Amino acid sequence: MAQPSIRKNFILSTAYQIILVIVPLITAPYIARVLGPIGEGIYSYTNSIELYFAMVAELGTMSYGAREIARARDNPEERTHIFWEIEILTIITTCIMLGCWAVFIACSSQYRILYIILSLNILNCLFDVSWFFAGMEQFQYTVAINTIFKVLGTIALFLFVKDEGDLALYTLIMNLTTLLGTMTMWIALPKFLVRVKLGNLHLKKHLKETLVYFLPSVATSIYVYLDKTLLGVITKDSMQNGYYEAATKVVNLLKAVTFTSINSVVGSRISYLFAEEKYDEIHRRINDSMDYILFLGTGIFFGLLGVSENFVPWFFGDKYLPTVRILQCLSPLVLIIGISSCISIQYYTPAGLRKKSAVYVIIGASLNLILNLLFIPRWKSEGAAIASVAAELTIAVLCVSNCGDYMTWRHLWKLEWKRLVAAALMLVDLLLTAHAAASHFTALLIQFFSGSAVYLLVLYGLNDSFLNGYVLRRLREYRNRLREKHS
Repeated sequence: MAQPSIRKNFILSTAYQIILVIVPLITAPYIARVLGPIGEGIYSYTNSIELYFAMVAELGTMSYGAREIARARDNPEERTHIFWEIEILTIITTCIMLGCWAVFIACSSQYRILYIILSLNILNCLFDVSWFFAGMEQFQYTVAINTIFKVLGTIALFLFVKDEGDLALYTLIMNLTTLLGTMTMWIALPKFLVRVKLGNLHLKKHLKETLVYFLPSVATSIYVYLDKTLLGVITKDSMQNGYYEAATKVVNLLKAVTFTSINSVVGSRISYLFAEEKYDEIHRRINDSMDYILFLGTGIFFGLLGVSENFVPWFFGDKYLPTVRILQCLSPLVLIIGISSCISIQYYTPAGLRKKSAVYVIIGASLNLILNLLFIPRWKSEGAAIASVAAELTIAVLCVSNCGDYMTWRHLWKLEWKRLVAAALMLVDLLLTAHAAASHFTALLIQFFSGSAVYLLVLYGLNDSFLNGYVLRRLREYRNRLREKHS
């Protein structure tokens, strides 16, 4: 089988992440104004409850499955065995959790209709084989299919969701389009699988391994989902969840741009490289990924601090003004999670050290739970945001401190200090131009172009490793090729 092109896969994955950014940029302002903070808060709360069941149904197979398929990519019979072993295990766990979910719904008197619709997301775990294509480094299949259904879902939202009473319809569209996209992935599977005897499948060995991946997933859920659950339980105020949901939407979009695509592509390749024992290339790819993530993540972190005051009322509306402070509190996550996820996905997971990283996640999650219980009663959604940042910072520190020479603090500082200088100067510029125009949109445009110019010019002057050593070098190479072509 031909070696997949990592550049092509990165472009495809990045293109899809851009689509994931564009779609919410189009729909989020509309949904915020149609459903309001209360409607979005109810959706956020009910969805957080359902995600616990979906997480158990998945049982850590997404990361584990991708790694195992990547290791067996060149052996059709072995990868087919691995696929069916992991998939059958997922079918069993999903069916068990659907039964548990049915009992939960039967015992619930509030939001029952929403919970029934959210069953589709648990069912989605049964059909989701994106982990297989990730391991095969065949991202064109998942990108194409998901893009089609994202577009269809967006059209449906504008056609059918008109007011606060359409919350159930909004939930249905969001979950049904995801499920249909997932099911469609199965059409391409026969291209990569061969006939095997199902009697030769061994599920037990995968159950043990997936549990290792499942434990950090449980811990992660504490600070990804539990903060929303606790906001609903402690404050009993759906608007607090609505404000928090709006802020996390923005952060998640920016996380997708900063590191999701590069981690998914390079992580699969590094799993293959570990199997081939090509350690020098592994070092190089992790370093290049971290350089890229720090370049974008630092700028976005400081940029969010400076533009939130104009961005939130323009994007979500004046009803969401409390989201400004929450978004500013959450802004460091783009950089912090970028660092920890790069090392976790590109080193700990491919190297088979998931147990080690799981301990760090559990420590961070435990801290998050304690801080949530302390901060939410006093500061509500802002308290949840502070707790999340503290937890993620703890995990990032532990990941960097214990990954050997794959990434050291000294090297991290060498890559980062110039970005911090440039970002600090950019923040000063953003604060000075925050009220440069009467409308939020015009002021935001001025801030964006002015702030970006300051950040890039300072980094250019400091001879930044990514901007000068990669971006500008590639542009010069492209310009030279054009000259040679026309000479």
